[in-house]
Amino acid sequence: MKAEKLPKVGRGEKAGATRRRLLEAGLKLISARGYLGATTKDIAKKAGVAELTLFRHFSSKDQLFQEVINSYTFLPALKGLMPGIKELEYREALLLIAEKFLGRLYERRDLIRIMHSEMHLYPASVKGIYHNFIGGVYKTLATYFKDLQDSGVLRDFDPEYGARAFLGMFFSYFTVRELLRKGAKSSDEKKVISEFVDIFVRGTAA
Repeated sequence: MKAEKLPKVGRGEKAGATRRRLLEAGLKLISARGYLGATTKDIAKKAGVAELTLFRHFSSKDQLFQEVINSYTFLPALKGLMPGIKELEYREALLLIAEKFLGRLYERRDLIRIMHSEMHLYPASVKGIYHNFIGGVYKTLATYFKDLQDSGVLRDFDPEYGARAFLGMFFSYFTVRELLRKGAKSSDEKKVISEFVDIFVRGTAA
């Protein structure tokens, strides 16, 4: 009886796996050393490839950083939530967004901390990547608010300012907890989320 042949892994699959390893290595080293301290040589080494291979996938360190931000931060998570959230009641949707946002902040606390500490040292291109990412988050949430305004659920206000205010409440809460070094989550966090969401709902509902 002949042994069953296993399917060969194609070049595209290998390239995809290599790219994922590079992104994961980039995330880990940038979170630990910062953008300035994480070299492409060390990122490639951690991913188990040559530095030349890294540059076959990413034209520059800036592009690698941009892909790390676009792959592992709240923006892809928020975009993934949007289709299902449109089917939820307004308050329930905001609760879900807030929980996911805080969860991602805790998950990426090392990256956030080190980026904020060295942000003033970044070249303009890297600052641009960061600001484009933040703008993408606000615009995605603002689109959701605008759709609810068009359907009469929300009163008239600037949707992007609304997005900044909503996420800003939770980012401030996260930042204070991190400054106080209280760790990941507190027992009263669900109550905090619920209260913040209720305040926002009362201020924005039609």
